[in-house]
Amino acid sequence: MSRLPSYYKCLAKQSRIAHLNAFISLADGASVISTTPDTHGSFSGKSIAIKDNICTSDLPTTAGSGILKDFISPYDATVVRRLQDAGAVIMGKTNMDEFGMGSHSMHSYFGPVKQLGRGEEGISAGGSSGGSAVAVKSGYCDVALGTDTGGSVRLPAAYTGIVGFKPSYGLLSRWGVIAYANSLDTVGILANSVDMVRQTFNLLNKYDPQDPTSLVPSTRSRLRTPKSAETPLRIGIPLEYNVSTLKPAIRDAWICALRLLQSKGHTLHSVSLPATRHALSAYYILAPAEASSNLAKYDGVRYGSRAEGIDGTPQSVLFAKTRGEGFGPEVRRRILLGTFSLSAQAIDNYFIQAQKIRRLVQQDFDNAFSAPNPLVSSTSPSVSNSSGVDVLLCPTAPTLPQLISNIENQDSVSETMSDVFTVPASLAGLPAISIPISIREDHNDPDLSKAGVEQTAGMQIIGQYGDDRLVLDVASQLEVRQRVKI
Repeated sequence: MSRLPSYYKCLAKQSRIAHLNAFISLADGASVISTTPDTHGSFSGKSIAIKDNICTSDLPTTAGSGILKDFISPYDATVVRRLQDAGAVIMGKTNMDEFGMGSHSMHSYFGPVKQLGRGEEGISAGGSSGGSAVAVKSGYCDVALGTDTGGSVRLPAAYTGIVGFKPSYGLLSRWGVIAYANSLDTVGILANSVDMVRQTFNLLNKYDPQDPTSLVPSTRSRLRTPKSAETPLRIGIPLEYNVSTLKPAIRDAWICALRLLQSKGHTLHSVSLPATRHALSAYYILAPAEASSNLAKYDGVRYGSRAEGIDGTPQSVLFAKTRGEGFGPEVRRRILLGTFSLSAQAIDNYFIQAQKIRRLVQQDFDNAFSAPNPLVSSTSPSVSNSSGVDVLLCPTAPTLPQLISNIENQDSVSETMSDVFTVPASLAGLPAISIPISIREDHNDPDLSKAGVEQTAGMQIIGQYGDDRLVLDVASQLEVRQRVKI
């Protein structure tokens, strides 16, 4: 069957979604059709959008930053190459928060991303993979790749009402992905269905010797075969996630999702994760610290843009002008924060303490799950926790998407609170997926109703490390139940 009609359908939408600013660069329509390989791969006929911090050799890779506004990578990222080898066609590079730093895709050199909706008022698409989420929601592609450092795939999925999956850290290759925080960055998948996410995950879930953080085959062999979601599971309800700032619509959707799983034969159990209340604070020390190191290479000498005139004086640091002009305010803020956290006078009180909290967060999850963490010990036999749970279910975000005009008036601290439910799984490297759950009409947000945005709440399913397929199976059950309106 020819795949040209599918491409024509996507290409025809270019002008209709231009005002959403979801893409930084688009593949030329004629080039896409004429250069599409005649392949019968598993992704033959699939159109793919790629977040603009994942390298492609035929389209610019800017990471949403002015300092890389003209950069074209000499190679493709491993995940891009594997998709193309399977017959997929890259339709464009999606807009994002600069270097992945943001929760609403508003910190881009190329302007903010807007969500679909009627009227002039823009609605946040979430961040930092907001462009990828909008590309999927608008029907411009079958699947989009994003990156998730502290929730940057799951939060946009929750805001746009699609599926967003962050696999276990190390399963998908990061080679060719512009780093924000190496110990946290994970390539994520966004699509309109769990099945499409699963197909993409199965294709990309392979060891990559070029990526030093890729899980090696010997360690992959230790990952257990997870339980089947067709058998009764123990579903955990994290007590610490029921915060006072949780919107009633989100809480109602949470209860609805729990009841849907209970009707499938699963049992519900309360779980305590005491260290997670400190997870957000630890994340905003660790991630900027790693970013301050990773972004030191952007000096305009080897690649990237360079400020005009003399760059550096006796009163300033060399390359200060280039970096000052090339980086946006949010990136500069996080570089300063990270550099301070790593300084001699602060490292013990900030960075080291944050690392300790990270370990406590991981231990909380390990204590909650019935399955042992396969990464903790390779010598002693694993012992299951009979009173533990199989997966956790909690909201993806504490609020519904907001008007962009309202976000512009918020301070940076308020923005970071959007990540309060997604960061813990990132610190522990666990698989997590966001699934849209319908909101009752009496809970509808009037601003979203006026804009014509479909109102759903993202529910997050979190599993033990390596239990990615169990997380996807439970998500499929929630998705099916939603469709049949049980």
